[in-house]
Amino acid sequence: MVQLFNIQEKFQKVTEYWSPKIAGELNGQYIKLVKAKGEMIWHSHDDEDELFMIFKGTFVMEFRDHTATVGPGEVLIVPKGVEHCPRTEGDEEVWLILFEPQATKHTGNIDHEMTKHEQDWI
Repeated sequence: MVQLFNIQEKFQKVTEYWSPKIAGELNGQYIKLVKAKGEMIWHSHDDEDELFMIFKGTFVMEFRDHTATVGPGEVLIVPKGVEHCPRTEGDEEVWLILFEPQATKHTGNIDHEMTKHEQDWI
């Protein structure tokens, strides 16, 4: 099935922070949209790399040995097994596009109150 959607319109349907919503799928991967504000939790993914494409705002990814700051139009790929903690600066809202295998768990092998076990389609 051919999929066509407007990312701006899809982002308007995302109302919670750190709660990925599925906008499309291809080749066993989901395209997820996320609005972020504040800090997530430290976690890693044992079996999947993660790709973060920044659509709006400035995104910060903390690693144990360094910090990466990523702006609109930039992409950050976190290799599997690398512990990381996503965050934003101050009160800025950041819009992220994630490309992940369908089996990817929201917070990897960590189960936390922020973990989203179900991710809805928008």
